[in-house]
Amino acid sequence: MFSKFKGLVSGPQLPLAGTSRVAPDPDPAPAPNPPPAPVKEEKPADKENEAKKADPAPAQAPAPAPAPAPTPAPAPATDPANPAQAGAEGQEAPPPPPPPIVVNKYSDEQLRATIKKMRERTELYKEKVIDQYASSPELSPPVTPLLSKEEYAKVTEERKRQAEEERLRKEEAEKKKKEEQERKKKEAEQKKKEEEEKKKAEVKEEKKEEKMEDKRAKAIEAAWSFVDTLLAPIENSLDSVVGQTIDPFTDRRYIAWLSLVTLAFNYNTWFITTRLCFPYHTANAIPYWFALDLLADFIYLTDSIVFQPRKQCVKGGDIIKDRKITKQNYRETERFQADIMSLIPFDLLYFQFGFKSIFRANRLLKADTYFEFSDRLESILTKAYIWRVIRTIGYLLFMLHLNACIYYVASDYQGIGQTKWVYSGLGSAYLRCYYFAVRSLINIGGLNEPHTVFEITFQMTNFFTGVFVFSSLIGQMRDVIGAATAAQTYFRSNMDNTVSYMVTNRIPSLVQNRVRTWYTYTWDAQGMLDESELLDKMPLVMKTAIAVDINLTTFQKIDLFKGCDQQMLVDMLLRLKSIIYLPGDFVVKKGDIGKEMYIIKSGAVQVVGGPDNSIVFVTLKAGCVFGEISLLQSSKDGGNRRTANVKAYGFANLFVLEKKDLFDILIHYPESQKVLARKGRKLMKAKGPAAAAKAEEKKKKGLALFGPKPPTPKLLRAVGGNINKKLIDKIK
Repeated sequence: MFSKFKGLVSGPQLPLAGTSRVAPDPDPAPAPNPPPAPVKEEKPADKENEAKKADPAPAQAPAPAPAPAPTPAPAPATDPANPAQAGAEGQEAPPPPPPPIVVNKYSDEQLRATIKKMRERTELYKEKVIDQYASSPELSPPVTPLLSKEEYAKVTEERKRQAEEERLRKEEAEKKKKEEQERKKKEAEQKKKEEEEKKKAEVKEEKKEEKMEDKRAKAIEAAWSFVDTLLAPIENSLDSVVGQTIDPFTDRRYIAWLSLVTLAFNYNTWFITTRLCFPYHTANAIPYWFALDLLADFIYLTDSIVFQPRKQCVKGGDIIKDRKITKQNYRETERFQADIMSLIPFDLLYFQFGFKSIFRANRLLKADTYFEFSDRLESILTKAYIWRVIRTIGYLLFMLHLNACIYYVASDYQGIGQTKWVYSGLGSAYLRCYYFAVRSLINIGGLNEPHTVFEITFQMTNFFTGVFVFSSLIGQMRDVIGAATAAQTYFRSNMDNTVSYMVTNRIPSLVQNRVRTWYTYTWDAQGMLDESELLDKMPLVMKTAIAVDINLTTFQKIDLFKGCDQQMLVDMLLRLKSIIYLPGDFVVKKGDIGKEMYIIKSGAVQVVGGPDNSIVFVTLKAGCVFGEISLLQSSKDGGNRRTANVKAYGFANLFVLEKKDLFDILIHYPESQKVLARKGRKLMKAKGPAAAAKAEEKKKKGLALFGPKPPTPKLLRAVGGNINKKLIDKIK
């Protein structure tokens, strides 16, 4: 089969002159049972020489040897290595075939490579026939040699022994694994039992704690019930004075009380440190200190019993006004705990250790009252920045006070009057030490030089503390003053920019002066340039409340708006804009198209006429309205034209309502729109006979131009009347 395939591949054979090709021996006889060896490629000439040197006797199991792969390109064959032997066997071997004709070199190489692989595969199959345990050559191990019976028995016994050992090893491993699993299972069960017992113990402990908490809560509730019972007469007697509950944000009485508590807190803050550091606990002064301490404690106690439990609170958006709930809410806050801590009478230790102000240090826990008073005072003051400045100055003075106290303690430690740096002991100790603190912390200079290590360390600490503290306070003061003058700075900036613009564009001096006057009066009158900027930041409810309080009464007096929906009037109030006119400014001029109506907020305007507008017909003052008719009239018949000149008499602040805003509102109120249209027609007719005569005259002029309309024929009039009557009935 391979020879046929080779013949097909080779194609027609043509002899070439001067060339010869030696063909490999087709049937080399291999030795019986050869050991397996890797396939090795040899040259055709070497293969033939080996075949000629081999024994020509036929083998018992002959097998054709694989032919070596030819070279990719045809080459002329060489003479055999042994010419005598070649001549001896020349009769048996067929003549060498002529070299093939190569049509396509690439195809020829591919086919030759395929033939080579097939021959190698044939050799492998032959080896597989010889050794049935052989596998593919790529990854196969060496072929196991044939063993004798004794060796085979030994190998079999060894394999059985190894298998038995492997089985025993597996059984032992499985046994250990089962034991480990059982051990883990027991441990898990034990752990589970322990956890269950622990949970049960925890549950029991929790139940005990709950019972203890219940008992404690009941005891506390009983104690507070007893306290409430004792204080009930006092609280009830104060209901007529203080009230059932107190609104902490708007009640001025509560803010006044907070000022008193703040005074007591400041007494404790300043004098506890003073009495602790300076020798002011003399036999003559102790009764006065004791009386002031009792007064401050009484104020603390009154605040905790009477005022704080009455403060209204908010829960779920609802304002709680029930005193029982407000009292319970106060007792659940951290402030109540601080108040109770501040009232603990450590003063009783005076009997054991003497009269020392350190035992009143817990009174400083009442600091929340001071900060609450500060917030409430800022909310009710017109100029809150004044209080902020005073508060910042107070912080500065208190820092100097603390430094004076520390300086006296340091002087006492060094020895009063021992060196030039310490307090000399002359004059008022507090004033001298406070003077030293001012000069030291503010870094004024001119102080005595410290000599000892303690004095130098103290003075350096003073300098560093002064730099830090005073830089912070100065920055805070700058922020307070900047916030207080922010609006005025904005006004000045706008005015300066406007003046600069007018100067750049060479606006006449008269106009510039009027602009400056308008800026100055606007700022003096309302403290801002545009009120709408402030109101825009408020919610709609607040803006509506402010607008109603200012202008609703005036709107209700306007004849044009009487009988209209009240909500429509409120919506109109929100659309009003404030404008300030200078003396002599014309608000409206005769003949102008009317697009606004005006309400006089303050000042006065005059309706003038005559050649030079020197005749004053009427003067309108605050609360008056003009220009309302033109809002409802269209350009037909000149109804929206101004009929008089109106100018400001002095400074006039007017509210303006534009026609566009009115029409936007009337879309949502059709009934009010009908009422306004009807009243507008009536007011137009009430202008007087002069206006009616003028309109009639214009109508006659139109008839003169086009002639009178001819009368309708009687027949058409009769038929048309019936048809019109039927149409009207259907519409109804």
